[in-house]
Amino acid sequence: MSKEHIITDIGRLETLYGEATPRAVTKELRYLNSEYRTFVEAAPFMAVATVGSEGLDCSPRGDRGSIARVVDEKTVQFADRRGNNRLDTLRNIVQDNRIGLLFLVPGVSETMRINGRAIISVAPDLLASFSVDGKAPRSVVEVTVEQAYFQCSKALVRSRIWDKENQLAETDVPTAGQMLGATVSDDFDPDEYDKASQQRQGDELW
Repeated sequence: MSKEHIITDIGRLETLYGEATPRAVTKELRYLNSEYRTFVEAAPFMAVATVGSEGLDCSPRGDRGSIARVVDEKTVQFADRRGNNRLDTLRNIVQDNRIGLLFLVPGVSETMRINGRAIISVAPDLLASFSVDGKAPRSVVEVTVEQAYFQCSKALVRSRIWDKENQLAETDVPTAGQMLGATVSDDFDPDEYDKASQQRQGDELW
């Protein structure tokens, strides 16, 4: 690729795209108003973006009902549920507390974005308040809101992500066992892994 076709200057970038529409600027708030709060509380899923010394991370998060608890207009909390213990997100937060959240509501084409600063809490009362089926998370992430705004629907409309006729069958993509099997060289059994994974999903969600 020719260097002349690579954009490395902000001025050239802004010339290429033009100015942001006024509404795209004014919708950004430094807090959650009642409408933004309602959207966040309706979302059972979000993507969490962080950065640390080992690089970037963007991880999915899902929970029963609301993925996040809105404490007040400047504070959002979410439980760190059971996972693979890589701790990519949490390691990054310890090193660099900047965080980005992207909330999705099933069937809704708009998304909600929150950027802010995060801390990790293990306060017993707080952990207990996030218990599900008697199981508390090991930690809770608390985010102080610095920017909040909704994203227009174009991306999700283009992808047709909520259209039933656009849904793929599980057999249309590799299983977790098949993908893991392609990365190892021992006598790993993809089918056994997938069977065990289904059992773990039933027993270890919380």
